[in-house]
Amino acid sequence: MKLSVVVPLYNEEESIEPFFEKVRNALKDIDYEIIMVDDGSRDDTVKMVEQHADERTKLIRFKRNFGQTPALAAGIDYAEGDYIVTIDGDLQNDPDDIPAMIEKLEREGLDVVAGRRVKRQDGFILRKLPSSIANKLIARLTGVYIHDYGCTLKLFKKDIAKNLDLYGEMHRFIPVLAVLQGAKIDEMDVRHHSRKYGESKYTIARTTKVISDLMLVLFLKKYSQRPMHLFGTLGFFGLFFGMIINIYMVILKIFGQNIWGRPLLLLGVVLTLGGIQLISSGFIAEQVLRTYFESQDKKPYSVKEIKAFGDFRRSDAP
Repeated sequence: MKLSVVVPLYNEEESIEPFFEKVRNALKDIDYEIIMVDDGSRDDTVKMVEQHADERTKLIRFKRNFGQTPALAAGIDYAEGDYIVTIDGDLQNDPDDIPAMIEKLEREGLDVVAGRRVKRQDGFILRKLPSSIANKLIARLTGVYIHDYGCTLKLFKKDIAKNLDLYGEMHRFIPVLAVLQGAKIDEMDVRHHSRKYGESKYTIARTTKVISDLMLVLFLKKYSQRPMHLFGTLGFFGLFFGMIINIYMVILKIFGQNIWGRPLLLLGVVLTLGGIQLISSGFIAEQVLRTYFESQDKKPYSVKEIKAFGDFRRSDAP
């Protein structure tokens, strides 16, 4: 099988039928499968998928709403294609762009092709402006210069997608996670349509999650294999300056000065104790990292049901 199309769904009942139609028209010359991941929808999304699915369709249902990142992770885990493309199910991404993305990936020897939405059909204040700021900030801090981190439409080689280790809200940082594997990545302009059905799941409150995950990604990029270099360095400087201050205060005490209650004494104690704690945290982080890499494969989701419609390349396990 050449291509797996991974589609996270949450309350998209009205989009299902036209989405199937567009994908089938766009990929009629490609050997493909569609993996629909229902992220705990409370409407008739599942019913509509079952009604319009064919032998190329798999449906994965979550027991509850876990979020877009676990939904993408589940779809990727159960994908069998040599290439894996992720796409939103709300019809804002255009399946007609997928063949061109495959052509670009094969022609240029890439591992990942990321979509860059042109003429975005979103509100400027709540969507475009925060997205633009976030994209520039992420690119500058991570060194991975992609213009549109928020576009779900991305194409991967199978081995890259299978090792992304997605969890939390990390889907926004997929290009960075791919580069950490040594992937060769580029972007291309893709179409973007206004939402016709349902309501957007985006809220401005998600910005805080992006900032939190950005700090994590920076840690993963620079210190994931050597956390002691971060905690140990900060701890060493804290301990060093704390000891210098404490030695100075001891000298003052020896010469008869009253040092009790001085802010400098408090600073010295805090720096010393903080330095020791940071160094200890570095040791603990190293052990946690070792446990992480050696532990069993854990998934950030819980699957309620898996349906394969027909016997088309059926697989019940990732």
